[in-house]
Amino acid sequence: MLGRTHRTQAERREQTRTALLDATIDCLVDLGYARTSVQEICARAGVSKGAVQHHFSAKAELMAAAVEHLTEKLRGRLATSITALPGGSSGVAAAIDLLWEGYSGTLSTAATELWVAARTDPELREAIRPVDKALGRSTLEHITAVAGDLPKDRAEILFWLTVNLTRGLALDAELGGDPKRRRQLLDEWKRVAVMLYEDASP
Repeated sequence: MLGRTHRTQAERREQTRTALLDATIDCLVDLGYARTSVQEICARAGVSKGAVQHHFSAKAELMAAAVEHLTEKLRGRLATSITALPGGSSGVAAAIDLLWEGYSGTLSTAATELWVAARTDPELREAIRPVDKALGRSTLEHITAVAGDLPKDRAEILFWLTVNLTRGLALDAELGGDPKRRRQLLDEWKRVAVMLYEDASP
């Protein structure tokens, strides 16, 4: 019996949606939000403009869905990596490196473009805010799950300090800051975080 060669309608829809989301991220990184048009997204995705309207009712919805698409990939990678972290203070430094890797790069570039635009675009702001919160909650759950005996409130403080530091360092990278300085700051935070972890551990 020959294998099925024709895709179902649902499979075609999902493929089109994924192509649009990937193209949107590429445009945000390559062109920035202001120069990212639906026409350019369609050209890169190889679909018609009507396909976008079929999947997304507004540009803001497409942008938020694209970041959610990217963060879902990141969330999966982080979840796998976090569960493999060593216990104790050595795991703290490793977790910080993971968060830096996750919150910098393509995600940082795309998210920064959207948050800057969202400052004066309420529709965009409302669309991407829940995506950002969901990523934070999900990652925090994984981090606290491997934090051992560290009190939950202390684990959350260390997590959010790390997230905000890495976001700031990612923005510094976007602005052309010194990579050596970023590494020094990240290493110093790891040293401080390990000390805080050891002080708070029972």
